[in-house]
Amino acid sequence: MSKSLVEMTAEIIQSQISTKQMTTEEIKSALNDTFQTLKSLQELESVVIEPEPEETNPVIDPKKSIQKNKVICLECGQEFKMLSPKHLKSHGLTSKEYRKKHGFSARQPLCAKVLSEKRSQSGKERGLPDNLRKAIEMRTKDKPRKK
Repeated sequence: MSKSLVEMTAEIIQSQISTKQMTTEEIKSALNDTFQTLKSLQELESVVIEPEPEETNPVIDPKKSIQKNKVICLECGQEFKMLSPKHLKSHGLTSKEYRKKHGFSARQPLCAKVLSEKRSQSGKERGLPDNLRKAIEMRTKDKPRKK
């Protein structure tokens, strides 16, 4: 258990008295001064100084970070074909948080435009858009309509 300010003050003044002669007035004055000093130090110690939130300025303009053959991380400036969840986690972000922080839409792919186009083309070749449309139509037909 820590000592109170009064106990610490008394110990300090006792050690002073043991080394030199002091009058009653000097002792009272030393007690008061020492107590006030310890009190102000304790108050300074208890004040929690909140660090100002660091504003991380993006390395480049967010609109220019997604390029044809690369995407640049706006947190650290590294270049990738795709910003992986693992890399974003190293900055303490999810892809959703990253998009929101830097003003991207929720549907914006975090990969190079070439890679995004390849994936889109590959999906079209496999018939994904047509199959998706058919699945949506089937789902809406099966649902009973509310009256």
